[in-house]
Amino acid sequence: MNKSTLPALFSLIMMGSALSAAAQEEKPKTAPIAAQYTADIAEITSKAVVKKALQTIIDLEKETMRNHVTLTEIPAPPYKETARGIKFAEMLKAAGVDSIWTDTAGNVIGLRKGKTGKKKVVLEGHLDTVFPDGTDTRVTFKGDTLYAPGVSDDTRGLAALLTVVKAMKQTGIQTDADVLFIGTTGEEGQGDLRGVRNLFSASGPGKIDSYIAFDGTGYGHTTHRGLGSHRYRVTFRGPGGHSSGAFGIGNPHNALGRAMQYWDESGNTFAATAGIRVTFSVGVIGGGTSVNSIPFESWMEVDMRSENPGRLNAMDTLLRKAVQKALAEENAIKKSGKDLRVEIRPIGDRPAGGSDPKQPLVQHAMAAMKYLGASPTLGVGSANSNIPISLGVPGITIGSGGESGNYHALNEWFLNDKTGYLGIQQSLLVVLSEAGVVNK
Repeated sequence: MNKSTLPALFSLIMMGSALSAAAQEEKPKTAPIAAQYTADIAEITSKAVVKKALQTIIDLEKETMRNHVTLTEIPAPPYKETARGIKFAEMLKAAGVDSIWTDTAGNVIGLRKGKTGKKKVVLEGHLDTVFPDGTDTRVTFKGDTLYAPGVSDDTRGLAALLTVVKAMKQTGIQTDADVLFIGTTGEEGQGDLRGVRNLFSASGPGKIDSYIAFDGTGYGHTTHRGLGSHRYRVTFRGPGGHSSGAFGIGNPHNALGRAMQYWDESGNTFAATAGIRVTFSVGVIGGGTSVNSIPFESWMEVDMRSENPGRLNAMDTLLRKAVQKALAEENAIKKSGKDLRVEIRPIGDRPAGGSDPKQPLVQHAMAAMKYLGASPTLGVGSANSNIPISLGVPGITIGSGGESGNYHALNEWFLNDKTGYLGIQQSLLVVLSEAGVVNK
């Protein structure tokens, strides 16, 4: 096949893009690939129909880019993915799935039936972006580079997914397992992975055996461990009043400031202790009505992360202790008025977990990447695959090809460089290695 592989030189360039959207937290690591999984990929790629499909992915590059632009320019703010989902469903049907539906969480699901259907393999990209309603998502071009909010995270993944479906359809690949091609909702921020949670609930499509998520770009890197996170909105409330006339009442801003200080001190001390990495941050703060008013409320939104549940829970406890200490102190020093109150409301809970590098799905991913010229690496991240990993279901996140940058910024960009198609080819090979190829 022409152009189906390139020297491993490109893999280092591409890897950096693959790490970004899945919130990579450490330097990539390597692991040995067992001979049987290298043999599996060799057997699959020896089939004429698979060789043809790999070349078809290259031949479809212009269509992939058109689909990419079309989907990027349909806004998909948090909890408002419907318009993009409708268009994606239309495109997925045209690409060649056997049936298609939208579930109760808004996930768009396309089924390509296997010969026996004894297993279910998922290839997925998320529909939503982080950008609020009203954001201009029109794509601008500077040379060969595309600029637009959400152009890489994760619209590229959706376009790549469509190309995998079309390549399988055009070449007549038949798998043994059913393959579900899915555009999920709620991956970003306070969406709290609601789409993928629904897939693994009683409302889902049934038992899923392998879960492959597109998030980020590049090729050659596999996220096989899920970085857990707890997110809260912490709100101090009080009576509020005039800055002079009500002077002496409890001030929610003062309490919030103390809580931030105490958590910063105890959190940094704990994070520096030996053990698996744990992080914490105050991301957003707010409250107050005017410069000459004592606020009636003051709030912050916080995030803490670790792949170790024990370390994560310990950091959570430190937050709660800091908040209660700050509340008690502000109530103790106020001169008048009612006591302040505090609410700690969960706004996100991503489960942690890890897959053994020897797991067949992880091994197949690395073997496919090596076949395509990459130097495969493994790592931890925070993405949709956290859910299956935490449930003991084989799950990974991989890149969708190309280079990218400025994730979650208005000037997010994507470049479909000379190795852009490799990310799509790697996903095809991983899907086929898990689903089985019936064709001779």
